[in-house]
Amino acid sequence: MTEITKVGMPKWGLSMTEGKLIDWLVDEGDDVTAGTELVEVETEKIAGEIEAPADGVLRRRVATAGDVVPVGGLVAVIAPANVPDDDIDAFVAEFQASFVPPEAAEDAGPPTQTVDVDGRRLRYLAVGDGDGVPIVFAHGFGGDLNNWLFNTEKLSSGRVAYAVDLPGHGESDKDVSGFADLVSAFAGFLRTQDIGRAHLVGHSTGGAVALRVAADDPDRVASLTLVDSAGLGREINDEYVTGFIEASRRRELKSALQLLFADTGVVTRQMVDDVLKYKRKDGVDAALRALADDMFPGGRQSVDLRGALDGLGVPVLVIWGAQDQVIPASHAEGLAADVEVHVLDDQGHSPHMEAANECNRLIEHHLEG
Repeated sequence: MTEITKVGMPKWGLSMTEGKLIDWLVDEGDDVTAGTELVEVETEKIAGEIEAPADGVLRRRVATAGDVVPVGGLVAVIAPANVPDDDIDAFVAEFQASFVPPEAAEDAGPPTQTVDVDGRRLRYLAVGDGDGVPIVFAHGFGGDLNNWLFNTEKLSSGRVAYAVDLPGHGESDKDVSGFADLVSAFAGFLRTQDIGRAHLVGHSTGGAVALRVAADDPDRVASLTLVDSAGLGREINDEYVTGFIEASRRRELKSALQLLFADTGVVTRQMVDDVLKYKRKDGVDAALRALADDMFPGGRQSVDLRGALDGLGVPVLVIWGAQDQVIPASHAEGLAADVEVHVLDDQGHSPHMEAANECNRLIEHHLEG
């Protein structure tokens, strides 16, 4: 049975214990290649797609739409066409008979940690190991390290992947007065972890932070990936910024969060509840308003880093959702000639979540290059 490959329920994020199958994207008997999206899955946090882990034929769809499968559970089987059906049956039966769903405590994954950076407490997550150049993720306005739940594990092969809560966000200290505080904290985080050189990945406001750090000290940056980044143009949707800050009820916040995605169905009740819980913490409202007043006064971006890409001397990848309703995809046009740009059709402001598999492949290729 060595030619038979299990398709299991992945673990996206620290708290995921199970996933619900929404819709199959391929049929039994279809040829698939490694990376083919097989089935859409919904978790308490967000929806995503399970990819084929190997080339072959989708021989068996073990779970059906509507089934809830624990992390690690069997979803499907891939094997060459010449593998007998009896072998497929035996593989499924043996797996189902021996599989024990992990306890929540056992499957919690690596815990987050905290570090003091110039008097501020920052929360961060570190996954993976190896001596490769580490990769460090910076989230956007109002986000936190969980925004990278689809990316950190995938991009940690042979290296450590870090995701950090910027000041004013997540579980980090909330004292922040503007963009400069985000930059100094992110750069300070690299120092505290003894990261001499890193691949930086930033989304939205985090993109501007990563770009500023790279421009200030390019020798410490192995590569830079900007996802729907701030700082590359003046336009920004003030409806999102203002709506996010002022939302105090679930319905109001859901409307704001839906602006982050082309597919509004991505915004689950749990996502709304998690963000609402964050917004009710002491100091959050003041932090968000201070950042907005500094970075987006009058509904326009004040941080202009477009020129920093010229002659940066660091490999740069720009990924943008064509349907971005927060920062227009036109900001990805006319950048420095050596910047690699990919505008993804049918994606919104958060393609690293909405089209995570495609984004991960683009970033992996960028890191290898």
